[in-house]
Amino acid sequence: MAVTDAESPLLGEITCGTLLQKLQEIWDEVGESDEERDKLLLQIEQECLDVYKRKVEQAAKSRAELLQTLSDANAELSSLTTSLGEKSFVGIPDKSSGTIKEQLAAIAPALEQLWQQKEERVREFSDVQSQIQKICGEIAGGLSNEIPIVDESDLSLKKLDDFQSQLQELQKEKSDRLQKVLEFVSTVHDLCAVLGLDFLSTVTEVHPSLDEEAGVQSKSISNETLSRLAKTVLTLKDDKKQRLQKLQELATQLIDLWNLMDTPDEERELFGHVTCNISASVDEVTLPGALARDLIEQAEVEVDRLDQLKASRMKEIAFKKQSELEEIYARAHVEINPDSARERIMSLIDSGNVEPTELLADMDSQIAKAKEEAFSRKDILDRVEKWMSACEEESWLEDYNRDQNRYSASRGAHLNLKRAEKARILVSKIPAMVDTLVAKTRAWEEEHSMSFAYDGVPLLAMLDEYGMLRQEREEEKRRLREQKKVQEQPHVEQDSAFSTRPSPARPVSAKKPVGARANNGGANGAPNRRLSLNANQNGSRSIAKEGGRRESLNRPAAPTNYVAISKEEAASSPVSGAADQVPASP
Repeated sequence: MAVTDAESPLLGEITCGTLLQKLQEIWDEVGESDEERDKLLLQIEQECLDVYKRKVEQAAKSRAELLQTLSDANAELSSLTTSLGEKSFVGIPDKSSGTIKEQLAAIAPALEQLWQQKEERVREFSDVQSQIQKICGEIAGGLSNEIPIVDESDLSLKKLDDFQSQLQELQKEKSDRLQKVLEFVSTVHDLCAVLGLDFLSTVTEVHPSLDEEAGVQSKSISNETLSRLAKTVLTLKDDKKQRLQKLQELATQLIDLWNLMDTPDEERELFGHVTCNISASVDEVTLPGALARDLIEQAEVEVDRLDQLKASRMKEIAFKKQSELEEIYARAHVEINPDSARERIMSLIDSGNVEPTELLADMDSQIAKAKEEAFSRKDILDRVEKWMSACEEESWLEDYNRDQNRYSASRGAHLNLKRAEKARILVSKIPAMVDTLVAKTRAWEEEHSMSFAYDGVPLLAMLDEYGMLRQEREEEKRRLREQKKVQEQPHVEQDSAFSTRPSPARPVSAKKPVGARANNGGANGAPNRRLSLNANQNGSRSIAKEGGRRESLNRPAAPTNYVAISKEEAASSPVSGAADQVPASP
């Protein structure tokens, strides 16, 4: 121990030589033999070789591990660049330069950077795929809580762009679906308001998420929800259409009953919300509660009440329809027997053998037929009206031509002169009017297989008699002209010294007052007598529309070929006024 302690300061400088020297000294001191010494030295040498060998093996193993690490790093680097789709990476060093550790040290930052980039890319892929999976689940109608699996073998930007494009398409589809859902919900809301239905209960039956309190993004957009919403809207629209049709039918019945019974406006206004939609289309009815079920029931109750009231007022209503029928025939100048029709109505109602609705329906049918007949007669009646008006102007023109002072400077003479000019033009059209009227009347009679009567008198008979009267008047005019030529010849010779034109005296018949002809049947009373005869033969029936029309039958008219003459000719030749007259109008 003393020796060891004494040599302890030298331990810091121990080498193999000092140790061998120390070992030699110990052997010498002990007295070891040479053989033993050689044996121990060989043993020491072998132990040293074993130590070196182990160190070399360890070093080789470490080198192999470093090479494997470097190879793995290069492979991982290649895999990361391929996975990320990076064809070239700036941070990758040259593989053949430097020692193994230098190469590892150089590649480590690139690997770290690529790993970070990969983790970021995986998060992006996971986020996009999660959104895609969520939207697909919303469209399919089922949400999935599974985390999407990211394929790390392909994390390229191209694939990420593909996922993002797919996500954008799905987001657009979701937006479109959401818009459709909102439109459907809005339509359901409006329809429920018009129909008076509970909106929340209706829409939540389709899907609970469609409640107004739920957020917009939380509403269901699945195919099933859209399909059920579409069916709900279609059902509500059909219900709306049926209710509107029912309400319009009730409104029509109400108006017909009101009109039949002369219901006051105050009572009608109580159901103004019903009748206001009588001609509205389905899309035009938008007021809340306009087609509510209770409103339709109220209208039905009112129609039933008015029907019962109508039955009690049957006679009044029937006579009102009969009056309408008589008015139609009167305007169409069709002669009927109103007294017998009213007696028939009274007997039917009193007997009770006919239902009130059947009686009213029959009278409505008669009114419709009367309107149809009146419409078919309208064209001819309008022409008869024009013909009679022309005959009135013809009669006035005759009175005007008989007036010896018609060209005087009296007040209003110029107005009469203008009227006379217009009357001459109108009178000249009477023959064409009569011909057209005859043609149309005959065509009407052929079409309807019946005679066209005007207030009970056949119109063709009236026109034929008018033609015969016109022919007689023409013959009378020719006779008067020849007679006056003979009578006025001496006057013409006597006045030739004073005037270049003859001025024969007016015949005695032309000097009568304007009203004398009305009392005596005109210059020729044949038209008046002949029409009166026809009237007596047809049961003293009227042949004119009004009293004024009957009076015009008593008046002869001016000739159709009458032309304007000068004042000198009018004063000197009264024949132009009196002798050129045409037969009186009917």
